[in-house]
Amino acid sequence: MRSLSPALASLANVFKIPMSMAPVRPSITRACHETLNRQPQQPGPVTAALQSAPFSTTSAMAARKASGGSVVDKRITLIRYFLHHPLTPRPLRFSRNRYLRHWTIHRAWQLFQAQQRRKHELEMMRQYQSMQDACEELRTGAGDGGKLFRVSMNKKGIFTDMFPIEYARMQTDSPPSDGWNYDWKKPVRK
Repeated sequence: MRSLSPALASLANVFKIPMSMAPVRPSITRACHETLNRQPQQPGPVTAALQSAPFSTTSAMAARKASGGSVVDKRITLIRYFLHHPLTPRPLRFSRNRYLRHWTIHRAWQLFQAQQRRKHELEMMRQYQSMQDACEELRTGAGDGGKLFRVSMNKKGIFTDMFPIEYARMQTDSPPSDGWNYDWKKPVRK
């Protein structure tokens, strides 16, 4: 079994994570009992340096330091131990050729999606321009002085088949001043 790197060992010392060189991950019950029953150990050199360095001049901080330093919760130690265990497999790393293949496929997919988005955007622009031209023709080309255009732009009666337009309000963090109108009925078509 290979030894741990000095950086990993110092981080484990700072966070008080027990370092086990067992080839298999220990069972959770045994590790929990060991951690909970363990006596507080002497702080390592990095931890001692961090605890002795003054950070704040407030009286609360001074009182806490005078009372014996910070106490690490054993439950947090257990969580750190099982989240950042040394036997947790590292993320996969691609070889040079595989990385190049991955990047090429990813870039081609991005280019394809950009091309599709551009086509869709151009189609939407074409449709919008066509509607704008039709409206302009109604406004100026018809011989009724733009009456047909004004009638076509009238929005009266659009929301009659759906929920009342008063309820179409923006979402907010607080509830509305008046609640839902339970007596509301759908308008009857004539």
